[in-house]
Order: sequence, then structure tokens, then C-alpha cells
Amino acid sequence: MVDGNSVQPAGRRSEFFAGARLSLPLVIGAIPFGIIFGALAVTSGLTPAAALGMSLFVFAGSSQFIAASLVAQNTSIGLIVLTTLIVNLRHALYSTTLAPSLRHLSQRWLLPLGFWLTDETFLVTAAHYERKAAAPYKHWFQLGSSIFMYVNWQICTLAGILAGQTLPDPGSWGLDFAMVVTFLGMLVPQARNKPVFTAILISGGVALLTYNLPNQIGLFLAALAGIVGGILSENIWRVE
Repeated sequence: MVDGNSVQPAGRRSEFFAGARLSLPLVIGAIPFGIIFGALAVTSGLTPAAALGMSLFVFAGSSQFIAASLVAQNTSIGLIVLTTLIVNLRHALYSTTLAPSLRHLSQRWLLPLGFWLTDETFLVTAAHYERKAAAPYKHWFQLGSSIFMYVNWQICTLAGILAGQTLPDPGSWGLDFAMVVTFLGMLVPQARNKPVFTAILISGGVALLTYNLPNQIGLFLAALAGIVGGILSENIWRVE
């Protein structure tokens, strides 16, 4: 069992709803992103069922966008899988960060939490785990954030599918800019010390330099460079 007899339902509920509540600003930012994905997916050649199924069973916004664009270019299935795998390698870094707080959980918890892990949920959850390192049911916080993000993504995908079938040229709506603003809002509050700021500068620079690399491999290289830079700078400045 994940939870001992000492864990009270009220404690679980409070963590769950706290996770959903603190994720609300990020959920709002993801709304236009989900809508534009649904619209672009059906105009790229995916059936409405396939587009919705991708959101249900993949649940990775950036990878879904890339996969939809590759489908429109008649790319092979193997290359689509490889490309989305590379893009999603950053989730291995997320999991490594969260693992010390989740190692006591059973597979029935780890599997869904791993599947539902997104950039937004990682952001709020990592900060929460740092504040409540000793809380016995803090994983319910992650569950609340995850389910809120997941349900929102499905609703927005469906709305985009319906819009894409009736409105022309969804790519011209400009809704994808909202996600850029959302990620900037996620990033800026994290620049609280020199190592983090260094990691941001390095990863941003590498992302710009590798922008034209195929299969979005530049994203993974940027993330890796940012991690290495952050670790080295932390050793230099000896920040706790």
C-alpha cells in the first residue's frame, strides 16, 4: 500500500486540491495550446479520433505538435517515433529530479504519475516537494496537478478538433504564442540564484545555436547543456 493507516483522507484531499489550485495559471496558459493542436491535427491529415487519441494516450503537447506536422509531410512512422522520443527525453531529467521524493511509492502510483508528468506539473510539483520534503502524502499534490492538466488538455483538444473542421487556416490564429508566454512565466521565477541563471543562459544559447538541427535534437542538447552548466556553476559558487 502506498498510504499507511495514519494518513487521513482530509490530508490527501488538501494536497490534491492544492496541486490543482496552484496549477490553475499554467492550465489557463495551456488552453490555447491545446485548442490549436486539435485544429492543426485534423488539418494535417489526422482523423478526429486519431487526434483525440493522441491527446489521450500520448499527452505531450510539443511531441504531439511535431508528430502532427510530420504526418502532414507523410513522414514514416519510425521517424515520427524517433523524433518524439528525442523531444521527450527531457522527461527523464524531470523524473530524476522527482525520484527521491517518490521512491517509496508502488508501481500503481509511479506509472500514472509518470505518464501524466508534464512541464507544468513538474514545475509546481518540484517546488512543492522542496517545501514539504517530509510530508507523507505530498504525491497527492502531484496527482491533483496532473489530473487537472490532463482533463484540460482533452477538453481543449476536442474544442480544437471541432474548430479545425469548421474554421479555415487555424495556424493563422496566433494562439500558439500563449504557450511561449506561459513557459516564460514558468521560467523567470526559477532564476533565483547564479547556478539557475547560468543554466538558463546556457540552455537558451544552445537552443538558439542548434535550432536548425533535425528531429528537434537541439532541445535535448540545450537541456543537457543547461544541466551541466548549472552543476558546474553550483560547484564554483558553492550555492546550497
